[in-house]
Amino acid sequence: MDQCRAKLEPTSLVKLYGEFTGTSNRKGRCAVILTEKDLVVQRLTSAPVGRNKVVLSLKDCVGCRAYRGNDSADTAAYLVAYFYPLKRRWMSSRVSRQRVEQGFRLASLQDPQANLEEAEKWARAVRERSARQQFPRNGVLMSQMSRPCQMMLLVNPQSGKGQALTLYNNHIQRMLNEAGIKHTLVITERQNHAREMLKEADLSQWDALVIMSGDGLLYEVINGLLERPDWEEAIRTPLGILPGGSGNALAASIHHYSGASPVTSEELLVSCGFLLCKGLVSHMDMVSVHLSSSPRLFSFLSMAWGFVADVDIESEKYRHFGAVRFTIGTLVRLASLRVYKGRLAYLPATKDHNSEEALRSNTMLCNDRAPPVTLPAARDSSFHNSCHSNNSLKVRRVESTPSRSATKALPGPHDSLLPPLDQPLPDDWVVVPEEDFVLMLAMYQSHLAEDLLAAPEATLDDGVIHLFYVRAGISPTALLRLFLAMEKGAHLTTNCQHLVYTKVRALRLEPYSPKGIITVDGEVVEYGPVQAEVHRGLSRLITG
Repeated sequence: MDQCRAKLEPTSLVKLYGEFTGTSNRKGRCAVILTEKDLVVQRLTSAPVGRNKVVLSLKDCVGCRAYRGNDSADTAAYLVAYFYPLKRRWMSSRVSRQRVEQGFRLASLQDPQANLEEAEKWARAVRERSARQQFPRNGVLMSQMSRPCQMMLLVNPQSGKGQALTLYNNHIQRMLNEAGIKHTLVITERQNHAREMLKEADLSQWDALVIMSGDGLLYEVINGLLERPDWEEAIRTPLGILPGGSGNALAASIHHYSGASPVTSEELLVSCGFLLCKGLVSHMDMVSVHLSSSPRLFSFLSMAWGFVADVDIESEKYRHFGAVRFTIGTLVRLASLRVYKGRLAYLPATKDHNSEEALRSNTMLCNDRAPPVTLPAARDSSFHNSCHSNNSLKVRRVESTPSRSATKALPGPHDSLLPPLDQPLPDDWVVVPEEDFVLMLAMYQSHLAEDLLAAPEATLDDGVIHLFYVRAGISPTALLRLFLAMEKGAHLTTNCQHLVYTKVRALRLEPYSPKGIITVDGEVVEYGPVQAEVHRGLSRLITG
């Protein structure tokens, strides 16, 4: 045994060693070694050690359990570990997470209880070492969900192609069980069902709220939490997102932030399920949005006016096609390109402000359970326009006290940058000289859809709004090229003279065109003057 162990791994790295049979093949034996980072499985044959050897990284492990079989005469115990490593599919160059189950039978002792205790020792050691495999995001090690945990999982059965429940049954239910995560399934029955429920729910019984739908259901959940009298505590409840709709922009953003190669559809679902099971919690920015006669609302993803909003809403009729609906809607809208008149203004995000905010963010708690560990690597806080110079009119900057908030008495955070909508803007805002637009898009996450990397520089909590606008005069062909380039996040390097991109802390839009659509997180809101301000790291999101 010692000779075999020495051949497999240096003795100093070995935490546990055992020789077991497989769960399905009791004749074949294998040596199993647990190190701090890997689970190594080597079949005990006459072949060289390098052959028949499997090394499974614990960073890809979501769970491990020990149990007794159903046969009371069987004294053995069983150990099974679940992994989702990144692998290439057969006949494909794309890499995605694929399920690997590794099971063992422990029967070296005559006492069934002793075999079970040995299996439980292994399962506990695998889980503990897997939980240690954390990786920093922007120089910060994020905190981890406590285990065991209890999640509320909200599913919208009508979202996307109407397959969210099927996807839950085929993938997510099994993954959560493998990770030992208890959850209560809640199926939404109507629009705003989740919003109304979470305004009144007792959140103390839940460690996290997980949404399986498109982005619209998360929009309901966030606004329900921020309408509560105890909103400050409620919004710190960790949120999770699983793609089950058409757009799935936040899910695609989380996958992108993990550093993995782009995937879509069920491969994206498995990736987000894996990140959810790992349970690492990060900060996420929120944006408060003011409308003329509607209550203030909160946004986690985007605000759009013009072409993007038109495509999003007018393509609803093609919902049964899934994500393809956006392609159809884009082609239809390009055939008759609209121009909208309006006034756009914004408060630029300065380098000094960003550095200050980065320092503040790195000292905040990731949740109520544990502080983050700040690493030496510093966040790059530089700002630049990747398209071309911004020709906007810069109003004379003066030192002034923060503007009076228009929502002082309402639940939710104080808006220090926004005057009431009917009041003039402060002098340090920039007013865009053009008044004819094809689109305005404000992004706070990287993706606008599963396959649209709209804001490649965005991160979950960078404390800025990534503002894009396209001026009138662009041809349908040029606009199509822009969106095709957006699939890889390359639209900012196309040198399109009609596209302007800048980073801002707040913005105001005043449409002059009598008809149009404004969306917030893909949801239609009141058409008219609108303004928004970013609140850095206000919420918590499970990002793995």
